[in-house]
Amino acid sequence: MTSSVPSDVLGQRILCDTEYATVRYAGSVPPTTGLWLGVEWDNPQRGKHNGSHEGVQYFKCSHPTGGSFIRPNKGNFGVDFLTAVKNRYGLNVEQDVECEKENALVFGKKTVELVGFDSIIEQQRQVQLNKLVDISVRECAVSHAGQKEEISRTCPNIRSINLSKNLLPSWEKVTDIACQVQNLESLDLSENKIKFPSDSASITCTLSKLRVLALNRTGVTWAEVLLCAPGWPALEELYLASNDITVLERPINVLQPLKLLDLSNNQLIDGSQLQLIAYLPRLEQLILSNTGISSIHFPDVGFGCKTKMFPLLQRLAVDDNKILQWSFINELDKLQCLQSLHCQNNPLMGTEKNPETVRQLIIAKIGQLKFLNKSEIFPDERKGAELDYRKVFGNDWIMAGGNQNPDKNRPNEEFLAAHPRYQLLCLKYGAPEEGELKGQQPFILKNQLLTLTIKCPDKPDQKPIEKKLPDSMTIQKVKGLLYRLLKIPGSELKLSYESSKMEGKEIELENDLKPLQFYSIENGDSVLVRW
Repeated sequence: MTSSVPSDVLGQRILCDTEYATVRYAGSVPPTTGLWLGVEWDNPQRGKHNGSHEGVQYFKCSHPTGGSFIRPNKGNFGVDFLTAVKNRYGLNVEQDVECEKENALVFGKKTVELVGFDSIIEQQRQVQLNKLVDISVRECAVSHAGQKEEISRTCPNIRSINLSKNLLPSWEKVTDIACQVQNLESLDLSENKIKFPSDSASITCTLSKLRVLALNRTGVTWAEVLLCAPGWPALEELYLASNDITVLERPINVLQPLKLLDLSNNQLIDGSQLQLIAYLPRLEQLILSNTGISSIHFPDVGFGCKTKMFPLLQRLAVDDNKILQWSFINELDKLQCLQSLHCQNNPLMGTEKNPETVRQLIIAKIGQLKFLNKSEIFPDERKGAELDYRKVFGNDWIMAGGNQNPDKNRPNEEFLAAHPRYQLLCLKYGAPEEGELKGQQPFILKNQLLTLTIKCPDKPDQKPIEKKLPDSMTIQKVKGLLYRLLKIPGSELKLSYESSKMEGKEIELENDLKPLQFYSIENGDSVLVRW
């Protein structure tokens, strides 16, 4: 704790016990005497009032109980950056003093100090500071840089700094530190309530090598990000979670190298806001978890085409949102490079009784997807999902004007809007026949026995065997049965199947955990066994 009050105390951040606050007032509070500090607590439950006392408003708070008056000696105004570094890494002066005491010679009753040993200690400490590359001073009450240019002289090799949850009050104080680190590549400022510049004239520092910047829970707005962004010309990753960002603006000549953008836990007004950041040319990962979005639209192209928006986006997270309509998923197929999607905890995920059904529908609707909710999509799962999708909506396709004859195949716009990939799946697997579509109930386990022909194409001496199997039987259990039936190890088997309705096409049964019905196997089909 310190009782000294900075001359520019208003707006300063302080730590009182374990609670953080911002100084909003410094002066007397009659009828008491002496200096008081009026503070607004980060945790409003720690406060008592809104900045008023006995009818007099001394300062304003954003919460009716967010304010208190404290004596200056109750608040910790923090330390400079290098003091925090030395304390964190055991390089402080107190340790040096102890070291000096240990390095003295005693002759009888006389203690003889080793001359010049203090300079050796200083040299050793400087060597240790020179070696620091990745520094974390999280929760070390850092409030300012310290003496001018001292950081650059003392720690010239720093590449990464974690300054999260400290007492940095403004962007100016941040740059006083960061601009002394010439090779700074990563900076974490999360959980600092920072006052950002209001005009470009206040920005005088360029962090030319900065690639990663975290501003989570700092209170920054998107407009302030764009204002400061010219100072980050090489930035590749920007984390802006939990900042109450509601409105976006299009970045013009800034943030162009950005590859990752995290906007999670910001309640965006609507999905159309995303169009304003859709032309970041190198963006590969976008995190929109818990942003309140329910829709997304890429108006530059129609069904079955690829949008020019988000041209390199590969990974998208939209967990914990309000997504209810399948049109959201349909739009994602327009993205040129999307490979990974996280979409858990959305109302859409509960529209089917079986969660596996939703997964298969998403896989079928987004053709290039390779990972869904952190789970890899293997080729056999995609085949099964697309084949089932083709059957599930086959009758709707026919009713909408679909036809096996290409000259007559003209499904209406309503069907194409609901199923943009359906025509492509028909080209890939063949159009469904009317007999194939009768009584289809995909994704539902049925207690139905399938009459299948077991064939061994690589073993001509092995005669075909007809067998009745439940369609709920997993591939793993089928292999176990064949192990006993054909006297070969099940683990070495490779299974596939042929259907009379899809002549010339052989579909692999690669996923041991899936049932036969997952692959849409029907009566009369042939299971091909190889080993």
